Amino acid sequence: MSLLSTITTLIVAFSTVCVLRILFIFKRGHCRSKRAASDTCGLAVFLGSGGHTTEALALVSALDFSRYNPRTYIISDGDNLSAQKAHELEERKSERNRESNYTIIYVPRARRVHQPLWTTPPTVLASLVTCVKHAIHAALQPEPVWDILILNGPGTCFSICTAVYLNRFLGLASPRILYIESFARVRSLSLSGRLLRPFVDRFIVQWPEVLQEGGRSQYFGCLV
Repeated sequence: MSLLSTITTLIVAFSTVCVLRILFIFKRGHCRSKRAASDTCGLAVFLGSGGHTTEALALVSALDFSRYNPRTYIISDGDNLSAQKAHELEERKSERNRESNYTIIYVPRARRVHQPLWTTPPTVLASLVTCVKHAIHAALQPEPVWDILILNGPGTCFSICTAVYLNRFLGLASPRILYIESFARVRSLSLSGRLLRPFVDRFIVQWPEVLQEGGRSQYFGCLV
């Protein structure tokens, strides 16, 4: 067998294994581990700035921090306001004699506001590489610190979701991904929601009218 034939065979075999692995991941989904009511659950949440941050923190503030512990806030570089709001939430919770165990990590924006589309590949790649690094680091801890990941947009959440799927592809610990559509989306899904809905473990909307778009959406009333 010639060298070219050998290389071609190896490439085809590797590609086949990768495709089968990806199909297995999508078909199997994320395994739900059984937890006792007293067990803690690591929480990661992406604060996408502006209204995304406000809604995400409103959701997190309603949780029992003694149960959802530790907490990781994922914030875009330069978004000091979201970081400040996360700190303030943790301070308010700690004043009620609840343990404050949280971390803030920063990732590059996948696309800056008004950034030309043709310049986005380098920024998307930088965002993805950083998200992969954080996701793998979280998975390699003695007890994985991301059991649940909450997303509600915008674009950088694609990098985070991709990083989680890479963990699954590699057989590493990965969180269940919950995408909670914005309260402002009354009749239709956001672009981020439409694109990510097939890939997240649960997709939740806050208005019944949005359910008419079909898919895997769930509705539990207004959450914020």
